Amino acid sequence: MTLQSGMIRLGDINVHQLHGGRGRPVLFIHGPPDLPGFGRSEKPRASYGIPYFTRFVDSYMESSDLRNVAVVAASLGGRVALELALEYPDRVGRLVLVNSLGLGRPSVRMTYGLITLPRVGETVMRAAGSALKWAPPPIIRKVAGRYVGASSDLERTMDDQYLEHLRELYAAQGYHDAYLATLRSLVNPRSLFGAEYDVTKRLPSIKVPVHLIWGADDPLFPVAHATRAHAAIPDCRLTVIEGAGHTPQAERPEEFNRALLSFLDG
Repeated sequence: MTLQSGMIRLGDINVHQLHGGRGRPVLFIHGPPDLPGFGRSEKPRASYGIPYFTRFVDSYMESSDLRNVAVVAASLGGRVALELALEYPDRVGRLVLVNSLGLGRPSVRMTYGLITLPRVGETVMRAAGSALKWAPPPIIRKVAGRYVGASSDLERTMDDQYLEHLRELYAAQGYHDAYLATLRSLVNPRSLFGAEYDVTKRLPSIKVPVHLIWGADDPLFPVAHATRAHAAIPDCRLTVIEGAGHTPQAERPEEFNRALLSFLDG
């Protein structure tokens, strides 16, 4: 299947999307489209956070005439998809959450807390962007893999194309500000300890079929998040992928795709 890459205008923002294939539509978050501030979409000054991204996805789906579709979402995208299913239920027909934010308090590393501090985050982002230009690929993979708990072949999980996209992202105007604004909206006492962050109590109201696909070794969102959500969501299945961390879709793609397709075809 060949995916087409292109830009569309959505409101005041130029948005990058990937689209292609045949059959019933499936929406990936992140992916097609890139959320504002990420990927190749425009990076405006905005109130980045879950409400902002959810409104954006709803607007994108409205412009694309997408209703009652399968939504597949990972990490931050999973939290956006949860909000979409809860606030705009007519948009979502099936929901796949991959190592998703929002199902419990994450194991936040000290580094994330430091990045939220004024000036410290900006310094760290500049240093990371610079390191991506000169550091040898094996070092970049090792450091990045440590943060996502990747325990498989890092050269395959984070191949040369992945690293080139990462360099492009860090070099993009406005990305540092957008990333820090998003992180700061999430890593703060109000978000970490409030319902704005953790939607566990709202899970029983999700009425569509849900599939949780989880890397067993995720250092950010432990598998206990998935088991609790599995018990709380009325129509839910759970697949735990051993030997994978925060990104099972990249670390164990064959096993991940089997689980995903089995659910989408069901």
